[in-house]
Amino acid sequence: MPFTGKSGKFNAAIRTVEIGTADKAVKLGGENVMPLYSFDAPIENAPKIGVLITDLGMENEVAGIKDYYAGASSFAEIAKKAEEMPGADFVVLRFEGADPNGEDRSIEDCVAIAKEVGDAITAPLVIEGCKNVEKDAELFTKVAEALQGKNVLIMSAREENYKAVAAAAGLAYGQKVGAESAVDINLAKQLNVLIGQLGVDPANVVMNVGSAAAGYGFEYVVSTMDRVKAAALSQGDVQLQMPIITPVADEAWNVKEAMASEADMPEWGSQEERGIDMEIETAAAVLASGSNAVILKHPASVATISKLINELV
Repeated sequence: MPFTGKSGKFNAAIRTVEIGTADKAVKLGGENVMPLYSFDAPIENAPKIGVLITDLGMENEVAGIKDYYAGASSFAEIAKKAEEMPGADFVVLRFEGADPNGEDRSIEDCVAIAKEVGDAITAPLVIEGCKNVEKDAELFTKVAEALQGKNVLIMSAREENYKAVAAAAGLAYGQKVGAESAVDINLAKQLNVLIGQLGVDPANVVMNVGSAAAGYGFEYVVSTMDRVKAAALSQGDVQLQMPIITPVADEAWNVKEAMASEADMPEWGSQEERGIDMEIETAAAVLASGSNAVILKHPASVATISKLINELV
């Protein structure tokens, strides 16, 4: 008997969320098939790539990243270079220096940097905080206000501060809201429900369901994404039909494989190449598991993942 393939196309679909404005806006989500299953049905919007820059500049970056940004000294110039990186779809500005346990950059300084970057680029902008829930709640509120009209994605509202962040970004100032949970489908769904109860339109929410570098508890990330996508598509769970964004660079460049110096671990080879490998491996795996967008920072990683997406979608 001849084999007859069965389509994996679902009646349900992931919501489409648009960030940015005008002709440079990008759409996340929209698919009604499992991740990268373009053989089952056309994928409405291919996964997107964001390029990460921080308020700390390039001082602590590896040589390949420094070389790419050579000659860019202001935040505006750095952001323009990020926007122009081959394969980039949007720019991500992370306020690492705002951490009260670090440089404790003031909210006013952060807002000024955000406005400088937002005015310098035409690509969509994503804002990441410093992971301190109190500082981020204030920071996100002020940045969302300052960037009104730019349709930025604020990352992220968490269980501890979602009322302030989601109300400011998603209601008061017309931005998109990132909903960040800790690698658990139930926590992800609960946060989406809570944000919806505030009055935020689900079409303005993007999930970050947790992340880790490949090899570092990564199986929990993969299984969570698998379950989220299965529930959203095969079960039609509307509370999990938001697109997923994954901040890969934050994790991949902060594990020992990427951080151990060549002097300490000469048998491991080039430190920069190790970091690139971790970033590419992690990004490829989360895309295959259901992420609709990944955040990277090395030009080689961006180029490789962009080629992968173009080949598969």
